[in-house]
Amino acid sequence: MDFRKLNALYILLPVLLLALCSCKTPKLSEANEQFNRGEYFNASKTYRAVYNKLNPREDRELRGEVAYQLATCYRKLNMAARASAAYQNAIRYEYPDSMSYFYLGRSLQMEGKYQPAIDAYTEFLNLCPGDALAREGIRGCQMAIRAKSSPKTRYKVSSAKIFNSRRADFSPMFLDNTFNTIYFTSSNEKANGNDKSEITGMKRSDIFFSTKDEKGNWQRPEPAGGELNTAFDEGVVSFSPDGQTMYLTVARRALDANTSVEIYTSQRSDATWSAPQKFEITADTISAVGHPAVSADGTYLYFASDMPGGYGGKDIWRINLKERVGSLENLGEQINTSGDEMFPYSRNDSTLYFSSDGHPGFGGLDMFVARLNSTGDRWSVENLGLPLNSQGDDFGITFGEGESGFFSSNRGDARGYDHIFSFIKPDIKVTISGMVLDKDEEPVPNAIIRIVGDDGSNQKEVARDDGSFKFNLQRGVKYVMLAGAKGYLNVKQEFESDSEEEDADYGIDFILAAIHKPQVVENIFYDFDRATLRPESKDALDEMAQMLRDNPNVTIEMGSHTDRVGTDEYNIGLSDRRAKSVVDYLIGAGIAADRMTWKGYGESVPKTVTPRINREYPQFEVGTVLTPEFIEALEDEADREAADQINRRTEFQVTSIEYDMF
Repeated sequence: MDFRKLNALYILLPVLLLALCSCKTPKLSEANEQFNRGEYFNASKTYRAVYNKLNPREDRELRGEVAYQLATCYRKLNMAARASAAYQNAIRYEYPDSMSYFYLGRSLQMEGKYQPAIDAYTEFLNLCPGDALAREGIRGCQMAIRAKSSPKTRYKVSSAKIFNSRRADFSPMFLDNTFNTIYFTSSNEKANGNDKSEITGMKRSDIFFSTKDEKGNWQRPEPAGGELNTAFDEGVVSFSPDGQTMYLTVARRALDANTSVEIYTSQRSDATWSAPQKFEITADTISAVGHPAVSADGTYLYFASDMPGGYGGKDIWRINLKERVGSLENLGEQINTSGDEMFPYSRNDSTLYFSSDGHPGFGGLDMFVARLNSTGDRWSVENLGLPLNSQGDDFGITFGEGESGFFSSNRGDARGYDHIFSFIKPDIKVTISGMVLDKDEEPVPNAIIRIVGDDGSNQKEVARDDGSFKFNLQRGVKYVMLAGAKGYLNVKQEFESDSEEEDADYGIDFILAAIHKPQVVENIFYDFDRATLRPESKDALDEMAQMLRDNPNVTIEMGSHTDRVGTDEYNIGLSDRRAKSVVDYLIGAGIAADRMTWKGYGESVPKTVTPRINREYPQFEVGTVLTPEFIEALEDEADREAADQINRRTEFQVTSIEYDMF
């Protein structure tokens, strides 16, 4: 339980009576007294001096006891590496408390040494089978090991350097929904008084604030004005929705009593704050309450407390600010554990953020989000993941606009000091782009593309001169797209965007059929010298059927063409049968028979080379008519075969755009 999160500013300091009666030295007596008062910084120095004077062989038992107390001081000061070393010394000297293994696991986990932490937790479970926190510690370490090889969340985290000092800065909170003023707690050199805290070795914390200038840049922080800051520790604030009332935690110190941690209120007048007044929650004068968080609508005050009726450690509670009497309630076992749950932050009436060392995490305190179900009777809890969480303590989150804001963490600071970090979750960019072209792969002028999503979205765009278009989309939405232009048949396509949290650009092209000229249907194949459709023609024919469904006012003639080989009479008959085969397939696919006619043209209508054909067969110039005479004059057999292949085709021609199915 370190100072910032569990004692002088927030939670009642526990009184731990030391069983070190075998040593009567003044130094050890002094260390015990400092420890009992929660003065962990001073106690760590004294215990260290005592430990160094003890003989490793003659004073093994006492050395183990002092090492354990020294480790406890380091743990409460968030000095994970020093705590790990001291707990290992306590174990080496056979200190008879199984908690040495548990706290060694905790400290190693905060160092990011996950496998050694698992080993320590496992040893503890051998001594204390079934301990829930040790099991969750192992789960957290295993989760952290897996996370190293898994993608992080899309949040981007940076140090908020303008707010941070060389001491501790933490628990940021926006004043109101303009997000132009932020308050936080700091023990920097501008804090009141000159004395250093016996608990942390730093100055006692005060409340500071920063505002944005006209360009939107944060200014250097200043102490909150008025009578708010005193010689005591103040911090961890929250505000009423109108920004006029501040709820804060105050820790009052006295040499002959435990630190009392309570919630106070202060009223704003312009840029100054009134002297804090105690906010009564219960008649309980022993338990500690802290970390106030006002709900977004101002109805509830959430807070952390070790009062009776919880699940162990510190729990999240709330009280109705409008009906205080009888409204006190614990948020229940879905949120609270036998560990510590603290730093609540209410984003809306169904979303609560908090920090915990009882749920599986990466080390120390991790941040979690709890979401209330639609019936209001169950919370689901989710770890915020990397990089919002780390192997250190992560807590005190506040949101600004969208998925951005600030939080506190002691990650990367060997002294265990907290600092403020900014975070932002960049918007996912999901787009779809493509081209609208005609059958000759030329841009369709003034093509209009419409896209409708099952989320209710409806967009329209005119393709650019080169036929290109682009739309912004949402994740996990089913879309229907329709492209059309004057003189062309409409084409519809459907697709669903991926629900993965990553940028994506989908590609889709529309090939529009012109109404005023025959259109080749690609990829229709027949058995040699027969009119039987081959199976590989199915996709092209199904697309043809869909096009007719998308254009219900259209009637067509289906025409088939052969090459120059064979007699005119034979080719006419073969092509006629082939055209009829296509119409029969379309009728079988549900297209009304009276919308279609068919005709076999044999070799009578040779193909004229288009720009698309020229790109595929550059030996044939655009505009060339592939007549039998032209083909027979070609010297290269391969060129003659290519020309014959171009002439062998199935086409459709729109005959009317006024068909009425009724």
